[in-house]
Amino acid sequence: MAERFSKRQGLWAAALAYGLWGILPIYWKLLSDVDPLQILAHRILWAAVFCVVLLMGTRDVKSLRKALGTRKHVLLVLCAALLVTLNWGLYIYAVTSGHVIESALGYYINPLLSVVLGGLLFRERIDKWTAVAVGIAAAGIVAAGLLYGKVPWLSLLLAITFALYGVTKKKLNFPPITSLALETFFAAPFALAFLSVVHAQGKGAFVGAGLDVSMLLALAGVVTAVPLLLFGVAATSISLQFMGFLQYITPTAMLLLGLFAYGEKPNRAIVVAFAGVLVAVMIFAGTRIHAARSVGEKVQGRGSP
Repeated sequence: MAERFSKRQGLWAAALAYGLWGILPIYWKLLSDVDPLQILAHRILWAAVFCVVLLMGTRDVKSLRKALGTRKHVLLVLCAALLVTLNWGLYIYAVTSGHVIESALGYYINPLLSVVLGGLLFRERIDKWTAVAVGIAAAGIVAAGLLYGKVPWLSLLLAITFALYGVTKKKLNFPPITSLALETFFAAPFALAFLSVVHAQGKGAFVGAGLDVSMLLALAGVVTAVPLLLFGVAATSISLQFMGFLQYITPTAMLLLGLFAYGEKPNRAIVVAFAGVLVAVMIFAGTRIHAARSVGEKVQGRGSP
């Protein structure tokens, strides 16, 4: 069902999506005075509106009915909508409450988790170095939990929800606009109901908090939809392992923002967790680069006279 994109297009789409997500904390920080649940509801609602505009522009409304032709597809779309909503909510809470570094840790863990899921669910090859990298990352998380006195649930839940969202998108294999539209359409009624109750109580931030806040909430739909559409292109055209490799763009940008733009100071447990995960990342990235070069050299050798 999905549009066919080349691997090159998928790689560029993934890189751009992760780059945009990496700087997104700047946007949500501007809304720090707004209740995170209201931000989440507006994000869902305006993303749905933006998808309607896109579908009308492409005249592809019929694809929605085709996409929901089986019970399996309906259940997968529901799962995708639930997972992305949970991930958005956790992420918005993390950023607006001053936990950008913890959210960065979650998105450092996520690529390694995606590699594991790719091997388990899509039979993508997991070599010994990848297994070592995943083991080191897990050890860092366990050590952090012991130092912290509790499991770093915020980081882990961000990683788990987004990794499972990537799996669901890959299984659906829908055109990006269709997939995102269905996800936001399923969640939009709940978002609208919540906002209606909040505004009826006189606590709504939209309009009530001023023009600048209202504009930021309304534009949250575009800010949300564009990288997710790019992610949808990537998820249907490249492997989860390649996506996992490129995803390091996001947490690196978030980590730098947390440290240098927002002055967050990581505690000892987070430092230990980062140490384990970053060592794992270097092993994984280094072995991927080496493998890619080896393949390139073999292809060159075959093509030489």
